[in-house]
Amino acid sequence: MLRVSSKLVPLLLQSVTSSHTHTHLISSYSTSRLFLSYSHLFPRRPMASLSALPHRLQYPTARRDDSIVEDYHGVKVADPYRWLEDPDVEEVKEFVEKQVQLTNSVLQQCETRSKLSEKITKLFDHPRYHAPFRRGDKYFYFHNSGLQPQDTLYVQDSLEGEPEVLLDPNALSEDGTISLNTLSISEDAKYLAYGLSSSGSDWVTIKVMRIADKNVEPDTLSWVSVTVFLVSNSNQLRNELPLTVVNLDMFQVKFSSISWTHDSKGFFYSRYPAPKDGEVVDAGTETNSNLYHELYYHFLGTDQSEDILCWRDPENPKYLFGGSVTDDGKVHFIVIALELYDISVFFLCTHEIRKVQEQYFSSEDFTVINVIGFPLLLCPIVHISWKYVLLYISEGCDPVNKLYYFDMSELPNGMESFRNKSTLLPFVKLIDNFDAQYHDIANDGTVFTFLTNKDAPKYKLVRVDLREPTVWSEVLQESENDVLESACAVNGNQLIVSYLSDVKYILQVRDLETGLLLHQLPIDIGTVDEVSARRKDSVVFISFTSFLTPRIIYQCDLRTNIPDMKIFREIVVPGFDRSEFQVKQVFVTSKDGTKIPIFIVAKKDIRLDGSHPCLLYGYGGFNISLTPSFAVSRIVLTRHLGTVFCIANIRGGGEYGEEWHKAGSLANKQNCFDDFISAAEYLVSTGYTQPRKLCIEGGSNGGLLIGACINQRPDLFGCALAHVGVMDMLRFHKFTIGHAWTTDYGCSDKEKEFHWLIKYSPLHNVRRPWEQQPDKSIQYPSTMLLTADHDDRVVPLHSLKLLATMQYVLCTSLENSPQTNPIIGRIDCKSGHGAGRPTQKMIDEAADRYSFMAKMLDAQWID
Repeated sequence: MLRVSSKLVPLLLQSVTSSHTHTHLISSYSTSRLFLSYSHLFPRRPMASLSALPHRLQYPTARRDDSIVEDYHGVKVADPYRWLEDPDVEEVKEFVEKQVQLTNSVLQQCETRSKLSEKITKLFDHPRYHAPFRRGDKYFYFHNSGLQPQDTLYVQDSLEGEPEVLLDPNALSEDGTISLNTLSISEDAKYLAYGLSSSGSDWVTIKVMRIADKNVEPDTLSWVSVTVFLVSNSNQLRNELPLTVVNLDMFQVKFSSISWTHDSKGFFYSRYPAPKDGEVVDAGTETNSNLYHELYYHFLGTDQSEDILCWRDPENPKYLFGGSVTDDGKVHFIVIALELYDISVFFLCTHEIRKVQEQYFSSEDFTVINVIGFPLLLCPIVHISWKYVLLYISEGCDPVNKLYYFDMSELPNGMESFRNKSTLLPFVKLIDNFDAQYHDIANDGTVFTFLTNKDAPKYKLVRVDLREPTVWSEVLQESENDVLESACAVNGNQLIVSYLSDVKYILQVRDLETGLLLHQLPIDIGTVDEVSARRKDSVVFISFTSFLTPRIIYQCDLRTNIPDMKIFREIVVPGFDRSEFQVKQVFVTSKDGTKIPIFIVAKKDIRLDGSHPCLLYGYGGFNISLTPSFAVSRIVLTRHLGTVFCIANIRGGGEYGEEWHKAGSLANKQNCFDDFISAAEYLVSTGYTQPRKLCIEGGSNGGLLIGACINQRPDLFGCALAHVGVMDMLRFHKFTIGHAWTTDYGCSDKEKEFHWLIKYSPLHNVRRPWEQQPDKSIQYPSTMLLTADHDDRVVPLHSLKLLATMQYVLCTSLENSPQTNPIIGRIDCKSGHGAGRPTQKMIDEAADRYSFMAKMLDAQWID
């Protein structure tokens, strides 16, 4: 099964440095500016954005440690709030508590907060489904009745069968903060292996349930352990295990998939080494770097100490490893030639007829035929295939990877053959560099088809025979204009491929062998976010969404000459009428002349008179595309606040392939900010809004985008919402998985890259705009920085340090500062980077941030 996400969600003033000095001090702001009054400078001139609050905020004082100064390649950089990097010290906890109190005092003044919460809750309360997927003789799907904290996994014997709850994460915690992070079902559908995350952390606890029993005992192990539950009612080991719970110390599972071997005896997973004594803390609140990833194989019913270490690379501690067992192509039939003294077994494969050993032959259902006088046995039900485990190796977030493989048919007893061995699996290196990305689509024996961007920034399909690893051929050439987003092998010898064309999806059926187009599938303008099928499936489920389409799940039958595509399920939101709204796409010219696509969602027939509140969202990084998707909160904003909602598909994303991505990364990162600013200027110039009515929003890398843009153009925006942003561009690589982002940003340890980063790092470019442009009345827009205590992806210290810096530089260091727009932080508890957040937390956060936006933009409620 292929799941295609919408990729929403696992991320500049000129430099004040001087190339000829080694003593320049870059600081958040000089302490000599403490308590200066600027009120006399602007006696009659109002600021560009007037504060919506009746009183000036009283910000808590945060200690500045001016002794912390670091030398970056001869440039001195102060870091007075470095103490905020340790979440466990009391001073940091006190800082957080005071900021929470300040933010609550502001939110209490936001009149639309309760109305937004009520309307979003009401609109959210509708049944939601994901596309079903098949394993063995069963179907599985996720469903939420409406306001359940987490989606529930269901199982049914057929599409018409009675569904039963298989796994309900809502029963695992009272507040809904335990979520399902990953899952894998064994080939025979006997076992479900699933990973649970607590409070939104990236750390995962893996469990295994026997599907027939659906009975899992409570687990109380700590975050560094995994409990595997083996549940059965009989007494035969592994296949018929007794009803039991086996606790396994499966340390430090993180950034891991789960891939079963086809014998259902166990699975591959990834983990980090066990922590040293005294290092165990609340999972998700630590900041130490994640290093020395490893690939393991776990046997059901055994202690974790018996797991096989399959791969590690201590010389490259930042590498990440993932193991995937191939779903090989099946043989259509086997012909056995009976000879006088020997039996030779031949089978027909997609590419050629090969002779194989007698050991592969087993069947009791033979049909004897005669061809040219030779007796032949036709065995239509025999399947012969090789099973490989593929090792994917990455060192960052770039779409590149190494690729090794191991032929598991070389092990007569499967992975059992490697028990008690001290050597790693003997992987063969197929791709041993980071020049391009390779993702397996299908294989027939030794012949593999891959999706790759090798010499194809918009991606293509290629094929290689492992017996001739230097000979590669193209199956589907790179498109001139469209990006090949995904390919999924289905119906034996066909492909479902999706293209991104000007940020809109195209869906096709193609021939797996030749790549030739067979059928164009009819879909509306929007996003294909799931293609649910495997190669053996002739019925494919396709999930579609758009700005005005909550979700449609199509059932596509490929057994007919023309694919029969019909609606399987359609998600209906009571009270939502798409005819009230309009969607358009425009192309805006950026600073360097590049055309940037923008989607604009608004009420129908609005007047372009500059009076409308506007919310502009962006990301621009890591090859991630922002494509059309439905969001309840946006509909509420548009309907009840008259908001114009916009998405800017800026460079750095994947909307136009790898060249588009590279044009917004590393030395080209400023292009992202220029694109976003150009989008904002377009919305103002065309009459959709005006600066004081314009709010900008982004998360993760998009939080960095917001932080950089308010530094560079504080006059252009009335409000800013920055979620879990990467704000300290000089030290991000030192915390948790931050080292993986250097492929997109660069690293301050390298002099050339330091000079890229210091120019736009939000933390290091907070300036008083009234000093930068004394002839203009400019202040920072009203700003909310959002973070969470269990975000171990972009750790909270980024937002905390920027919050302290902005409040000091713009507000508390001056008496009667011209900065009257509030600078606040929303710091959530028992939440992470975003994934796994329960429904009520999502509603609460949306009501908080958008009521703040409404207050700051003076947006009036519309019933």
